[in-house]
Amino acid sequence: MDFGTIAGLIIAMVLIALGVGFNLGPLYDAPSVAIVFGGVFGAMFIGYPAKTVIGIFKVMGKAFKPPTVDNIGTIDVLVKFSEKARREGLLSLEAEIAQIEDAFLKKGLQMVVDGTDPELVKNILDNELGAMESRHASGKGLLKFGATMGPAFGMIGTLLGLIIMLGNLSDVSSLGPNMAVAIITTLYGSLLANVFFDPMANKTEYYSGLEINNRELIIEGILSIQNGDNPKILKEKLKTFLNPIDAKKMTEQEGA
Repeated sequence: MDFGTIAGLIIAMVLIALGVGFNLGPLYDAPSVAIVFGGVFGAMFIGYPAKTVIGIFKVMGKAFKPPTVDNIGTIDVLVKFSEKARREGLLSLEAEIAQIEDAFLKKGLQMVVDGTDPELVKNILDNELGAMESRHASGKGLLKFGATMGPAFGMIGTLLGLIIMLGNLSDVSSLGPNMAVAIITTLYGSLLANVFFDPMANKTEYYSGLEINNRELIIEGILSIQNGDNPKILKEKLKTFLNPIDAKKMTEQEGA
């Protein structure tokens, strides 16, 4: 669970509530909710396939659940397999492949053991990586679209409120409610974009980058094993995929 996302939402909402003295009653307006939320999700169904829009909450959920990426552990596994392959041959890896939990790594090593052409192995793994990138980009694009539509429908609600208000200036009692719609829709649209959709799109993009980096590391390692590279050289090569913190941690582990 990503407690940073949870903490960020709580901090944002509490400080906003604090800013109005926790008097949230005036901030609720049903017509404004209908205009902004109805408009945003309606636009999503126009701009994206229904199946994609329905899955938006699953996409947003990724901002709360970081991917299980252990680059150091992955390097250790690849180096271990490289050492075994150098000593006993590629076929000796087959017995241990079944114990691998990472489906991507398992698939790549199995192709190597099966004697698949290196170029074909690379193409298959690259295609799978590309498909994952495409899925992640689609989810991020949907959130970014929502972030754009929020303020847009907030402005639409503002214009509607002003039109109705200006058309009923003689009715003093209607000025307040119409002005509320005009202003609160802008607030809702901004909150939807800047507290939810846009930050979550950035978080999912960050996590997608971690997964992509891990997959690229795996592809490089698998091809090196198939090529018969020296395990020490392989390890140094794969360490270039680590961020500075993990690289330092791995160096310390080697020293220990």
